[in-house]
Amino acid sequence: MGTNNVLAPEMVRIHAGSATRDQAMQEATDLLVAAGAVTPAYYEAMQDRERTVSTFMGNGLAIPHGTNDAKDTVLGSALTFVRYDGGVDWDGQRATFVVGIAGKGGEHLEILSQIAILFSDDTEVEKLRAAATPEQLFSLVVAAGAA
Repeated sequence: MGTNNVLAPEMVRIHAGSATRDQAMQEATDLLVAAGAVTPAYYEAMQDRERTVSTFMGNGLAIPHGTNDAKDTVLGSALTFVRYDGGVDWDGQRATFVVGIAGKGGEHLEILSQIAILFSDDTEVEKLRAAATPEQLFSLVVAAGAA
Protein backbone atom coordinates (compact mmCIF):
# COMPACT_ATOMS: atom_id res chain seq x y z
CA MET A 1 0.00 0.00 0.00
CA GLY A 2 1.53 3.33 -1.03
CA THR A 3 0.67 6.73 0.37
CA ASN A 4 -1.30 7.42 -2.82
CA ASN A 5 -3.88 4.88 -1.62
CA VAL A 6 -4.43 6.52 1.77
CA LEU A 7 -3.72 10.20 1.14
CA ALA A 8 -6.27 12.38 -0.65
CA PRO A 9 -5.61 15.98 -1.76
CA GLU A 10 -8.12 17.36 0.76
CA MET A 11 -6.07 15.74 3.56
CA VAL A 12 -3.08 17.99 2.85
CA ARG A 13 -2.88 21.48 4.32
CA ILE A 14 -0.36 24.27 4.77
CA HIS A 15 -0.69 26.79 7.61
CA ALA A 16 1.43 29.94 7.71
CA GLY A 17 1.20 30.14 11.49
CA SER A 18 1.90 27.84 14.38
CA ALA A 19 -0.25 25.55 16.51
CA THR A 20 -0.06 23.78 19.82
CA ARG A 21 0.53 20.06 19.85
CA ASP A 22 -3.07 19.48 20.93
CA GLN A 23 -4.42 21.74 18.16
CA ALA A 24 -2.34 19.87 15.58
CA MET A 25 -3.55 16.51 16.90
CA GLN A 26 -7.15 17.74 16.83
CA GLU A 27 -6.77 18.87 13.22
CA ALA A 28 -5.29 15.49 12.28
CA THR A 29 -8.20 13.75 14.01
CA ASP A 30 -10.78 16.02 12.35
CA LEU A 31 -9.30 15.30 8.91
CA LEU A 32 -9.25 11.56 9.60
CA VAL A 33 -12.88 11.72 10.79
CA ALA A 34 -13.84 13.64 7.62
CA ALA A 35 -12.18 10.89 5.56
CA GLY A 36 -14.26 8.26 7.34
CA ALA A 37 -11.12 6.60 8.72
CA VAL A 38 -11.69 7.10 12.46
CA THR A 39 -14.31 8.05 15.02
CA PRO A 40 -13.87 11.29 17.02
CA ALA A 41 -12.67 9.14 19.94
CA TYR A 42 -9.40 8.64 18.02
CA TYR A 43 -8.19 11.99 19.41
CA GLU A 44 -8.09 10.53 22.92
CA ALA A 45 -6.22 7.48 21.56
CA MET A 46 -3.61 9.88 20.12
CA GLN A 47 -3.36 11.57 23.53
CA ASP A 48 -2.90 8.17 25.18
CA ARG A 49 -0.04 7.40 22.78
CA GLU A 50 1.65 10.74 23.56
CA ARG A 51 1.41 10.04 27.30
CA THR A 52 3.31 6.79 26.69
CA VAL A 53 5.86 7.95 24.10
CA SER A 54 6.29 11.09 22.03
CA THR A 55 5.46 10.68 18.36
CA PHE A 56 7.99 13.38 17.42
CA MET A 57 10.35 11.62 15.00
CA GLY A 58 12.98 14.27 14.35
CA ASN A 59 13.70 16.29 11.21
CA GLY A 60 10.64 18.45 11.91
CA LEU A 61 8.22 15.50 11.79
CA ALA A 62 5.58 14.33 14.26
CA ILE A 63 3.36 11.34 13.48
CA PRO A 64 0.47 11.27 15.93
CA HIS A 65 -1.48 8.04 15.92
CA GLY A 66 -3.61 6.05 18.31
CA THR A 67 -2.74 3.19 20.60
CA ASN A 68 -3.35 -0.47 19.82
CA ASP A 69 -6.12 -0.42 22.43
CA ALA A 70 -8.05 2.02 20.23
CA LYS A 71 -8.54 -0.34 17.28
CA ASP A 72 -12.31 0.06 17.58
CA THR A 73 -11.98 3.78 16.77
CA VAL A 74 -10.26 3.00 13.43
CA LEU A 75 -12.68 2.44 10.56
CA GLY A 76 -10.17 2.46 7.70
CA SER A 77 -6.69 3.52 6.65
CA ALA A 78 -5.90 7.16 5.92
CA LEU A 79 -3.14 9.71 6.19
CA THR A 80 -3.21 13.45 6.86
CA PHE A 81 -0.28 15.69 6.00
CA VAL A 82 -0.20 19.20 7.49
CA ARG A 83 2.67 21.68 7.34
CA TYR A 84 2.81 24.40 10.00
CA ASP A 85 5.27 27.02 8.78
CA GLY A 86 5.24 28.62 12.24
CA GLY A 87 5.97 25.27 13.84
CA VAL A 88 4.40 23.17 16.54
CA ASP A 89 6.00 22.81 19.97
CA TRP A 90 5.99 19.05 20.34
CA ASP A 91 7.15 18.46 23.90
CA GLY A 92 10.07 20.84 23.46
CA GLN A 93 10.85 19.80 19.88
CA ARG A 94 9.84 21.83 16.82
CA ALA A 95 7.60 19.98 14.41
CA THR A 96 6.88 21.54 11.02
CA PHE A 97 5.08 18.53 9.58
CA VAL A 98 2.32 16.71 11.43
CA VAL A 99 1.31 13.48 9.72
CA GLY A 100 -1.78 11.88 11.22
CA ILE A 101 -2.11 8.16 10.61
CA ALA A 102 -4.92 5.67 11.00
CA GLY A 103 -4.35 2.13 9.84
CA LYS A 104 -6.78 -0.76 9.71
CA GLY A 105 -5.10 -4.00 10.70
CA GLY A 106 -1.35 -3.62 10.35
CA GLU A 107 -1.49 -1.15 7.45
CA HIS A 108 -0.28 1.76 9.57
CA LEU A 109 3.12 0.10 9.98
CA GLU A 110 3.81 0.25 6.24
CA ILE A 111 2.55 3.84 6.11
CA LEU A 112 4.82 4.79 9.03
CA SER A 113 7.75 3.15 7.27
CA GLN A 114 7.17 5.09 4.03
CA ILE A 115 6.91 8.41 5.89
CA ALA A 116 10.08 7.63 7.87
CA ILE A 117 11.97 6.90 4.64
CA LEU A 118 10.73 10.14 3.07
CA PHE A 119 11.83 12.19 6.10
CA SER A 120 15.24 10.52 6.27
CA ASP A 121 16.13 12.27 2.99
CA ASP A 122 17.01 15.92 3.71
CA THR A 123 16.66 16.87 0.04
CA GLU A 124 13.10 15.55 -0.04
CA VAL A 125 12.26 17.33 3.23
CA GLU A 126 13.50 20.62 1.77
CA LYS A 127 11.23 20.08 -1.25
CA LEU A 128 8.30 19.55 1.15
CA ARG A 129 9.22 22.77 3.01
CA ALA A 130 9.40 24.69 -0.27
CA ALA A 131 6.05 23.53 -1.67
CA ALA A 132 3.93 26.64 -2.27
CA THR A 133 0.49 25.02 -2.28
CA PRO A 134 -1.22 22.02 -0.67
CA GLU A 135 -1.58 20.53 -4.17
CA GLN A 136 2.17 20.77 -4.71
CA LEU A 137 2.79 19.25 -1.29
CA PHE A 138 0.37 16.41 -2.07
CA SER A 139 2.14 15.69 -5.38
CA LEU A 140 5.54 15.53 -3.67
CA VAL A 141 4.32 13.15 -0.96
CA VAL A 142 2.59 10.86 -3.45
CA ALA A 143 5.61 10.87 -5.78
CA ALA A 144 7.91 9.96 -2.89
CA GLY A 145 5.56 7.20 -1.72
CA ALA A 146 5.34 5.74 -5.20
CA ALA A 147 9.11 5.75 -5.71
